Amino acid sequence: MIDRVKDFLKKYNLQDKTVIVGFSGGFDSMCLLDILSKIKNDGDFSKLRVIAAHFNHNWRGEEALREQEVCRLFASSKGFEFYTRTADENAKKTELDARIARYDFFEDAADLYDAEAVLTAHNKDDNAETVLYRIIKGTGIVGLRGIAEKRGIFYRPLLKTLRSEILEYCNQYNLAPNNDSSNSDTKYKRNYLRLNVIPAIEQINPEFKDAINKLAYNAYNENEIIKEYLDKIRAEIFEGEQIITQKYKKLSTPVKLRILYDYILSLGLDYDSKKVQEIFDFVETNINQRNGSTHSLASALWLYADDKVIETLPKKNHFQDFSKQQIIIEKEGSYSFGGHILTIRKFDSDIDSNLKFPNSNESKAIVDISGVRFPFTLRTRKDGDIISPFGMQGTMKLKKYLNSKGIARHDRDRMIMLCKESEVFWAVGAGISSKIRVTNKPTHILEVK
Repeated sequence: MIDRVKDFLKKYNLQDKTVIVGFSGGFDSMCLLDILSKIKNDGDFSKLRVIAAHFNHNWRGEEALREQEVCRLFASSKGFEFYTRTADENAKKTELDARIARYDFFEDAADLYDAEAVLTAHNKDDNAETVLYRIIKGTGIVGLRGIAEKRGIFYRPLLKTLRSEILEYCNQYNLAPNNDSSNSDTKYKRNYLRLNVIPAIEQINPEFKDAINKLAYNAYNENEIIKEYLDKIRAEIFEGEQIITQKYKKLSTPVKLRILYDYILSLGLDYDSKKVQEIFDFVETNINQRNGSTHSLASALWLYADDKVIETLPKKNHFQDFSKQQIIIEKEGSYSFGGHILTIRKFDSDIDSNLKFPNSNESKAIVDISGVRFPFTLRTRKDGDIISPFGMQGTMKLKKYLNSKGIARHDRDRMIMLCKESEVFWAVGAGISSKIRVTNKPTHILEVK
């Protein structure tokens, strides 16, 4: 198994990179982390940097906190950095929402550490469960592919390893993984499959897991053939992110269905065949309409179709009305922006001398702008933005800065920024730039209401 992980890392040229390991502390991820600690002594892997990333879903109170501490201690004992986050107690407690939150966390960790990859410990049994679950829910060839060995920045070094091999490894090296009590709760569909359905199927075919993994492999190969054909069609019917309706209409129904399904997957959504059929029916109803209509894809996303284009649109909300707006701040005063009021006024030593400096997460700041001066721009974030973090030398990408502050991904586009070109001086609710910190005496007070 150790050689299998070595070969995997070399295959994807990760042996000397920074990698995040999704670390729940269970058998699978503890096995993977332990293997990485062993191969670090190998010359080919001596520059491999590993960060163990643990997401506490906050479902099981003290039990989850104990597991988090086990993870921290184990990572430390292997000489690995440890990064963790706890979900908000009001977060939805469903399998889908938990998965989304977990993968957002992994992506944030990769951004924070400038990692090349995120390694997860999915194994051969996980793949069999995934394919079976999709068959039961209704799927096509794409769904039959199962878990990808590589998807974006996510890599699965143990995907060809049986869970029984992992358990044997943990016993051999005296590892003491966490035993998540929720893994035995059959109210969760995946647990029910693993504990009840698959053992029953194995009474018919003891090699069921190998058989269904073979099915996934065959589906992957068939899908690659289809993909090669569809790539040529996409080049003809897409203009940027839009599908050109008149070109789409000339396609056969099976090709239309597949184009729409792939389009949905590209948005990070994973629908079964019933939902894809609903979307197909919606598109077919509207592609001859001069004034099209919208169909809900997700909580913040519509699909729009008319006789000219098929495209996605953000749902109308308060944020969308000001996301592209920007205001030039040339002097002191009050400025309206997206339902908020920014007030910037001079610091009055007679009135304000007893004011306490606000915390970085407050919507108020006491600053010295004598070194940067007016004008400023009030806007939301843009690609390429940078900031000079308070108390640090040099600049940092704003995205990395917000990661380090633990700002949730879905909140970042709503944040108000006080900027000059691409440099942010105040990210409201996150902190100020070191370039406007008070070193002698304040010049201004900033506040957003």
